[in-house]
Amino acid sequence: MLFNSVEFLFFFIIVIIVFFTIPHRYRWVLLLVASYYFYMCWNVKYILLIVISTLVDYFCGMRMSRCPQRRQRTKYLILSLSTNLGLLFAFKYFNFIADSLNFASDAFSLPIQVPYLDVLLPVGISFYTFQTLSYTIDVYRGKIKQESHLGIFALYVSFFPQLVAGPIERASRLLPQFYRRIRFNEERIVSGLRLMMWGMFKKVVVANRLALYVDTVYGNVDIHSGLTLLVGTYMFAFQIYCDFSGYSDIAIGAARVLGYDLMKNFERPYFSSSIPEFWRRWHISLSTWFRDYLYIPLGGNRKGISRTYVNLFIVFLVSGMWHGANWTFLIWGAMHGVFVVFSKYAASFKSKLRESFPIHTRLLKFYKVFITFHLVCFSWIFFRANSIGHAGIIVRKIFSQSWTDLFIPALDQFVYSISAIALLLFVDVLEERFNLSVWGKQLSPPIRWTAYIGLLITMLLIGVFNESQFIYFQF
Repeated sequence: MLFNSVEFLFFFIIVIIVFFTIPHRYRWVLLLVASYYFYMCWNVKYILLIVISTLVDYFCGMRMSRCPQRRQRTKYLILSLSTNLGLLFAFKYFNFIADSLNFASDAFSLPIQVPYLDVLLPVGISFYTFQTLSYTIDVYRGKIKQESHLGIFALYVSFFPQLVAGPIERASRLLPQFYRRIRFNEERIVSGLRLMMWGMFKKVVVANRLALYVDTVYGNVDIHSGLTLLVGTYMFAFQIYCDFSGYSDIAIGAARVLGYDLMKNFERPYFSSSIPEFWRRWHISLSTWFRDYLYIPLGGNRKGISRTYVNLFIVFLVSGMWHGANWTFLIWGAMHGVFVVFSKYAASFKSKLRESFPIHTRLLKFYKVFITFHLVCFSWIFFRANSIGHAGIIVRKIFSQSWTDLFIPALDQFVYSISAIALLLFVDVLEERFNLSVWGKQLSPPIRWTAYIGLLITMLLIGVFNESQFIYFQF
């Protein structure tokens, strides 16, 4: 069941009505049943994986709570890690490893062939795996107490607004909210619906429309010019941003309508003036997860500058693999690792350079944003390309061919795409300078409703309602 579908609209309306009708003590049951139903609309069998993760981590949390010393809790942490990461490896990475080993075997004429698993990648497995792992790790560290209510814990693992593509919530934030008594609040509900509508605009007007061009170009890299591939890369940068941030907006808005607060997952990342800042603004819930559960345990920046660089590179390498079982994602992660390490290394030199050659602050800011955006776009080539070979062709054509013969399938559709990007950037520029939610409340109701209706009409007129999946569902 996709957010951008009629089925979800009716599903969500029914959940809202029932939620605010029944007593507080039964609401967790409603949300758990709704969340399981929501997930089973993709594949009924794979709900078993969520149930296994839930039961194992609930058991581990309860057992660790009885162990006063951390070393006594270690075996339960290992059980949680091995179960969750084992399922993730089997469904997401086994065939990738098998394919790589078989390729090496053929290359060296070895009589070894690793069999493949005939399984589909469960939707959202990387997201709910990381969410439930954060719980057991925090219980192990003594940062939070175990959750004794199995039903509430199961809801934490499977809460439907953010189940399949985040934000990846922490138990310390989300679990207490399920105990909170929530009353019908018109202002909160309107705020949530407004955010959902803006997220839907990003998806159907910007992301889905750009996908038509990007899929055509990246699906036929051999026949397109360097200019077309460059434009396609720019369009993909905005497609993936609007696709993923649009999902996050809908998820956060849906949870807000029900009275729950999810963490912000995007903060206008293309206005970043460095790659480290980009990762503080892009997929914030994943970035902070890797910081807290991988970077810091590796030693963070506490063991010298060289070790800090190694730790950063490892984090981004793992982040690349988290996104997908493909060498293109590994290269994408490694590129960002190199970018971040270089940015850290060059920080002192850049500071001295600015002191020696003063530059106008706004001009410097524009230059840094321009460079950062293009480094991110360059890395998106490997993220989106069907293979390393295709990525190589794209890079070679962009940098070696003359920029002529721009592919435009239909002028009006192309203009719609550019206009949608322009509107998105206009809103992001305003949000970068003002708090639009506060500013919007100060407008008169007729003006606000005119804006809502205008946005809705725009979606109906130029939106692409093909019920395409969100890009991050595959991760």
